[in-house]
Amino acid sequence: MSQTPPHEPRDDRQSRSPARTPKRHRRAGTEPLTARSDLALRTVLSTTALVVFALATAGFAWWATCSSRDSSPSSTVLSVLAAVCGLLLLVAVLDLAVIRRRRSAQRSQGLSSPRAQHDPDERP
Repeated sequence: MSQTPPHEPRDDRQSRSPARTPKRHRRAGTEPLTARSDLALRTVLSTTALVVFALATAGFAWWATCSSRDSSPSSTVLSVLAAVCGLLLLVAVLDLAVIRRRRSAQRSQGLSSPRAQHDPDERP
């Protein structure tokens, strides 16, 4: 077995055997090497979800407080719907936080867009 001398840098990509590489990092299809999510589209969708679920949470909560025990749907059902909408609102807020973090990371690296990270003439 040959080991890399201490003065030479070790290339981790060549030293990993397929058995040691986690399955989640293996490519499963024909997706591009530089696949990224569209942050602008995710921002629009998350902002829309934020507004819709904030209004739905407030609306269902208000409806639950105004309904009586004999009304249909009951205040319990309306409260559950308000809670579900509140959880979806939380997911939208967390997604907006992730998007903000990714955009700031791109800016700190000096990248204006995700496509700037990959040179089309460069082969992996």
